[in-house]
Amino acid sequence: MYASLRQAAEDLEKNGQLLRISEEVDPDLEMAEIHRRIFAAGGPAILFERVKGSPFQAISNLYGTKERTDFLFRKTLPRVKKVVELKADPANFARNPLRYLGAPFTALSALPRRHFRPAIKYARTTIDQLPLVKSWPMDGGAFVTLPQVMTLPPGSRKPMESNIGMYRIQLTGNDYVTNQEIGLHYQLHRGIGVHHTAYLQSDEPFRCSIFVGGPPSHAFCAIMPLPEGLSEMTFAGMLAGRRFGYTWDGDWLLSADADFVITGTIRKGEKKPEGPFGDHLGYYSLQHDFPVMDVEAVWHRKDPLWHFTVVGRPPAEDSQFGYLIHKIVKDLTPGEFPGIRQINAVDEAGVHPLLLAVGSERYMPFRERVPEEIITQANRILGSGQTSLAKYCIIAADEDDPKLDADDQPAFFHHVLERFDPRRDLHFQTRTTIDTLDYSGSGWNAGSKLILACRGDRRRSLATEVPAALQLPEGYSAPQLVAPGILAVAGPPFSATGYADLEPFLGANAGALDITTSDGGPQVPLIVVCDDSHFLAASFANFVWATFTRSNPSHDLHGIDAFTEHKHWGCTGPVVIDARVKPWHAPGLVPDPAVSERVEQRLKE
Repeated sequence: MYASLRQAAEDLEKNGQLLRISEEVDPDLEMAEIHRRIFAAGGPAILFERVKGSPFQAISNLYGTKERTDFLFRKTLPRVKKVVELKADPANFARNPLRYLGAPFTALSALPRRHFRPAIKYARTTIDQLPLVKSWPMDGGAFVTLPQVMTLPPGSRKPMESNIGMYRIQLTGNDYVTNQEIGLHYQLHRGIGVHHTAYLQSDEPFRCSIFVGGPPSHAFCAIMPLPEGLSEMTFAGMLAGRRFGYTWDGDWLLSADADFVITGTIRKGEKKPEGPFGDHLGYYSLQHDFPVMDVEAVWHRKDPLWHFTVVGRPPAEDSQFGYLIHKIVKDLTPGEFPGIRQINAVDEAGVHPLLLAVGSERYMPFRERVPEEIITQANRILGSGQTSLAKYCIIAADEDDPKLDADDQPAFFHHVLERFDPRRDLHFQTRTTIDTLDYSGSGWNAGSKLILACRGDRRRSLATEVPAALQLPEGYSAPQLVAPGILAVAGPPFSATGYADLEPFLGANAGALDITTSDGGPQVPLIVVCDDSHFLAASFANFVWATFTRSNPSHDLHGIDAFTEHKHWGCTGPVVIDARVKPWHAPGLVPDPAVSERVEQRLKE
């Protein structure tokens, strides 16, 4: 139970889980590169004692491993799980009163508490004195990557009515006037958007407070999808094992235990260019107009730590947020999604592009065993909260294998590819919304979705070598088996002719790779056309990342011997996903070579 971020760092250090770097380190690319190297090695939390251009120390990789995340919340997590379960479904108390006996008292004891001598009001500083961490070469400037953005509805001074969300903050660069204005990256469908809309209809200034640091639970509370009516402050207090402290600075609410708080007023009806920013899909989110905030003050506590992370191609440190969320809410899945046993938002694919689910067929037991109820369940998933951002939803019926595990990605794909019928089991949703960070679609925040529903007996065996019947027309080469039944083929660079250059490949293999018959020997039901088949086949993580972040189902999913019947699309040959990089895709994240070389030398020393 930590009273501050510094206290958590000291506990990690006592237990051999913190590395101090005493040499001066540049926040412009160098700190991020060190973080990435240490995270990739499964290393400790990192305390940067001397940050170039700033009087403040910084800490990252706090949640860098599952073991360290568990360690930080080892004393409080079991109690929090019970409260979240009870809040999501109060009937749980009647079903198992002994399990939930202390849950109401846990929640009540975590109500926020006002501080009259708060640690956060030790001193004031300015934006340009903060550790201005820039993570990737094309980033638009320095960003806050673990902010807790707090707003209240118009006319309210009640902390329990606040919304605390994690929306990245651009501190420098672009057209922002240093020390006077900063950018907030949020969309109106987020929690803060409700307040934004209310302030547009009000004469009251739209005040905002941005917390950085505080006990480790505070950053996590900003990203946790909580049951309706459960305050982020209460959740943060429960997970910290101590009440969320707050205070006031005039009309701005401050986190009393934060390391830094930036206060200001969001301009109504005015935006400025924000970004680019190297994001968690492994690409840059490009420059777009977002709300801008006029800075009022920057507060800090004594001996503060600037808490940051570095995002990029997953897995990254923020993957542990997903791990912790899963631990807390996994028992709630059947209640939130009736009939669903398991959901895996695949972290290696950037979470939202690919979702694997195990559902159940509970009705019509005497009918032919085809996907029915699991299609309804998949639509429920695509219509709910954060899972509505999923682009590919692959769902299998648990009756075919009660031990099927969506977390075992190779085994899950093997199960599905052995059973699905490409004539029947592909269901598209076109001209809809996708994640704003995903540039594979037909426009910003615009794209499509695919449900692949699988039920029934095994239809085919999967090839473990390249099919002899495969034809490679000019421009296609280097077929590589990714896993049984999954083939990567290098295609020509995507050009102005668009998808027309796929036709030779589809046509050359027409009739030769029918996968709807069960007597044709081992088969390849999924082919991925890509820029580098060796990269795709090098690991299953490479396959899911490149395939599902670089494709838009309605445009990029094709099939050999495809047909449309009564507006339903299907094929008799393999499904072909065009995962080549397209001209409208965002650039991939590549470290600065000179910085990488410098960090390499530092780490050797």
